[in-house]
Amino acid sequence: MTARIVLISGACGTGKTSLSRLLAEQSKQAHAVHFHTDDFYSYIRKGYIEPWQDGSGDQNEIVIEAMAASAVGFAEGGYEVYVDGVIGPWFLEPWRKIAESGIDVRYIVLRPDEQTTVRRAAERAKQEECPLDETVVRSMWQMMASLGAYEDHAVNTSGQSLEESAALIQKRLAAGDFRLH
Repeated sequence: MTARIVLISGACGTGKTSLSRLLAEQSKQAHAVHFHTDDFYSYIRKGYIEPWQDGSGDQNEIVIEAMAASAVGFAEGGYEVYVDGVIGPWFLEPWRKIAESGIDVRYIVLRPDEQTTVRRAAERAKQEECPLDETVVRSMWQMMASLGAYEDHAVNTSGQSLEESAALIQKRLAAGDFRLH
């Protein structure tokens, strides 16, 4: 039995990890898993480049491909998979291929307003792999501010609690929204 893969994207500080963890824990499936993209980057022991730095493109594509392959393995095993990370439209090709193979793949971009994103990022504990410098957070937010053909995949979570965002996402997933084609 194949379950669905749900990509939860957005800039640092938008709540991707907390929301993905909660959605996986509340999944109606018997089995669910949460992949934290930062974990995949932390596996790199030599030659690591911060994902937002120039020269990180090849590394980032490899990480996305590895995550996608892992997600397929779990989905084909019957797990509902929640993947959180800064996955912009430019990183969707592997996920589109998965969707074309018949697996239900959804793509959600959390996009609270810029001020809320910066505030949430500043309130988070500092992490070595994502230092959440305000300039980096604003740059990431700007990168996700215009999604082109995927604009209807954006969800404004400004002013929402984690539970409110989870309820909204669950309702829209149940309605068939966010499907990646």
